[in-house]
Amino acid sequence: MKALAVAAGIVFWTLVLGVAVLMFFPGGNAGEPVAVLQVEAAPAAAPAAATQGVDLPPGFSVTGPSMAPGAAQQPAAPILAPPGQGTTMMPVTPGQLNAPPPPPPGPSGALQGGDAETKVASADLTAGIDQTGTVPLAPAPALALVEESRYGPLPKIAADGRRAAEVYARPSAYAQVAGGPPRVAVLVNGLGVPGAPDGDVIKGLPPPVSIAYGAYGRSLQEWVTKARAEGHEVLLAIPLEPNDYPAEDPGPHTLLTTLPTDENIKRLHWLMSRYTGYVGVTNYMGAKFETAENALQPVLEEVKRRGLIYFDDVSVEASAAGEIATTLGLDYSVAHVQLDGSASAGDIAKALAELEATAKAKGTAIGVAKAESSTVKQIAEWAGSLESKGLVLVPVSTAMRSQRRS
Repeated sequence: MKALAVAAGIVFWTLVLGVAVLMFFPGGNAGEPVAVLQVEAAPAAAPAAATQGVDLPPGFSVTGPSMAPGAAQQPAAPILAPPGQGTTMMPVTPGQLNAPPPPPPGPSGALQGGDAETKVASADLTAGIDQTGTVPLAPAPALALVEESRYGPLPKIAADGRRAAEVYARPSAYAQVAGGPPRVAVLVNGLGVPGAPDGDVIKGLPPPVSIAYGAYGRSLQEWVTKARAEGHEVLLAIPLEPNDYPAEDPGPHTLLTTLPTDENIKRLHWLMSRYTGYVGVTNYMGAKFETAENALQPVLEEVKRRGLIYFDDVSVEASAAGEIATTLGLDYSVAHVQLDGSASAGDIAKALAELEATAKAKGTAIGVAKAESSTVKQIAEWAGSLESKGLVLVPVSTAMRSQRRS
């Protein structure tokens, strides 16, 4: 018993001494963090430091615990600059990497391209040949505007709302305001169709003259790309059934009133897939098709759905296109004057004079001409006289916007 009492006493005093040691002699790490991360301001004039390959913004430095050799290294977190400093990170929308940069400001500080509302003083808009579009046209195709199909690339409205009608258009400050000199526009068609001349026939035309290519022929994309590189915006001419079809045949994949709607839409897709870079479509023939509302309406619905304009070359009497387009809210216009109803230079001169008079009366007028060397030469010479007449030559898309604004 005596030995047991001694052992109990030893245990008791050992516990007492242990508590006393902990109370009066705490450990060196008690209550302290294992490591310290310090964020301190560096002198403003100090050069930016670099940590693990990441450049720090001026005015910041980061120190922290050293990593043990061989330890796994975590990816560095983004380092944010103070407000108002550093690089601004902009969100990227689908297709933005392939989209063209915004056009440079015009003389009055307004953007020249697209459909955005801009401020352009009427005094900045002078007569002559529209020179605002001297910046290159947007590259085509812009991938955000392309839908792949069994036939090839089709135009579509981008996820951010951009349309081929604006992206591929020739930029012009004259599209942004209703004031300024009266506008005249010319569409040269008859290329890319059976019996068409070589694409070089348009050489010498001022860049604001718009060009329509059909869906037939070799190297169509090359010709379209070349025309756009020279500043011409492009429309696609789609073959529509004439009154005396098939005696007069516009070509393969012609849209017909006797076909069901889904077959005509398939044909339209084939036609649309021949090349890229066009702002809209125009009719090639179509005296019968354009008067058949049941056949025409689904086609114009598809044109709108794909972000395009529709331009009627006024060759069809009693066309239903205008009424249908108004109902659909489709961007639409019709030519005011056929410039080359005959091969006579005198008749073409009279038609050009009619175009001028219409522009002065209405504010805007659009003419259509065939791609023939003599006609092209006469139009080019006429364009040089517009400044003295107080008129300005603009692209077809600009004339259409001007009509809406007026």
